[in-house]
Amino acid sequence: MEEIVDYLITWLCYGDAEAAERVAYTDDEKALETHDVIIVPNGHLGKDIIAPELTKPEVEQPLKDKYIIRTDIVYAAFFFTSRAEELINPKRDEHGRFAARFSMLSQKSRLQIPRLDEYARLVLKLLNLPMPEEGFGHIYLTHDIDAISRYRHLRGAVGGIIRGETKQVLRALRDIHYDPLYTFPWIVKKDATVPHADVIYFVKHTQGKGYDYPQYPLWGKDYKQLKKMLRYSNAYMGIHGSYYGAIPPVQYSRMYRAHYLRCDIDQMQRLADAGYTDDFTMGFADQAGFRLQTSRAVRWINPKTMRLTPLTLHPLMIMDNTLSQPNYMNLTEDEAYFLCERLIDKVRLHHGDLCLLWHNSIFTEDTYHRSLYEKVIDCI
Repeated sequence: MEEIVDYLITWLCYGDAEAAERVAYTDDEKALETHDVIIVPNGHLGKDIIAPELTKPEVEQPLKDKYIIRTDIVYAAFFFTSRAEELINPKRDEHGRFAARFSMLSQKSRLQIPRLDEYARLVLKLLNLPMPEEGFGHIYLTHDIDAISRYRHLRGAVGGIIRGETKQVLRALRDIHYDPLYTFPWIVKKDATVPHADVIYFVKHTQGKGYDYPQYPLWGKDYKQLKKMLRYSNAYMGIHGSYYGAIPPVQYSRMYRAHYLRCDIDQMQRLADAGYTDDFTMGFADQAGFRLQTSRAVRWINPKTMRLTPLTLHPLMIMDNTLSQPNYMNLTEDEAYFLCERLIDKVRLHHGDLCLLWHNSIFTEDTYHRSLYEKVIDCI
C-alpha cells in the first residue's frame, strides 16, 4: 500500500519526487512539523471501494505555508485511474464494456473535466511550485486498422458486386489505392503537419472471425506494402487486440489497444503479465472525454490485487465513431469540432498528453470525418 500511495502522490506532483516528499498522507496533524501539505485519508484505500465526491477539495491553512487537504484526492486518483468503479457497478453494454452512460462521470458533463489534473495543480499551488507550462506533454495521433480495404478480399468483392459496385471493385482489385478504405497516403500527409507528434497505427493480430472480421494477412502483399510506407513515415506500430480477448505475444509491439475498446480489469492484468508496457484503450466508446479523469499517462493499479503494475495507461480523449455514430453522441460536424476543441484546450492547459483515434476506414466520402480531422489537426 505504501508503494501505491507514494506513486500517486508523486504522480499528483507531476512526477516531482522532491515535491512529493513534502506531502504526507495521514490524519495526524503533527505531520505538519515535517511536511508542508497533509492529505487526510478517507479510510477506503485498500479496503472497501466507494465512489469519491467530485467536489472542490476542502483546504485548511492552520499554519503559515502549511496546509491540510481534507478531501482524499489520493483515493480519488486511485479510484479513477485503476477503473475501480467497474468493481462496484456491474452494468455492461452489448459488447461487455463498462460504458460512459453507466458511470458517475456521465452526469453534468463530468467527462469533459480532467478532475485529477485540477487536483494536481492544487497540490503544486499549495507547495508554492510553478504550474505546468501550457502545451502538450505528448501528442499521439493514433489509427486503428480494422480493415485495409473494402474490396480486396473475397467477401468484400462479392458484396460490392451484389450491390452494383462492380466498377469500383475492379478498380480496387487492380490497384489498392482506388479502394475507398485505403486512405493511408492522405493520413500520412495530414499527420506529418503536426510537429513532434507520435503517430501510431494499431494492427490486428486476429483470426478475423466474428467481430474481428475482416482479417488482413500480415504476410500478404497489401499489408507488407502498407507497413513499408508507414515505417518510412516514421510511424510506430502497435497491437490491436482481438474483440474476444486473445493477447498476441509482445514480440510484435509493447503498445496495445483493444478492439472496440473492449478491455476489462482481468484482461489488463494479462497485458501486464504478458509484458505490454503501454495501453491506449482508456476511453469510453459512447462519450468523448477524460475516462480516467486525467490527461496524463499513469501506471495502472490493479484494484483487485492492490498492486502497482508496470503497465502505463495513456488516456484516450476522442474517437471518431464516438462523435458521429447515432447510438453514441450523434453530433453534427460543427458540434463535434466544438467538443474536440474544448477537450484539446483542457489537455493543453494541464500539459497533458493528447491522444486521438481516427480509423483509416472512416475517411470516406460519406462521412464528415475527413473535414473534421483536418480542422482538429489544425487546432493542435
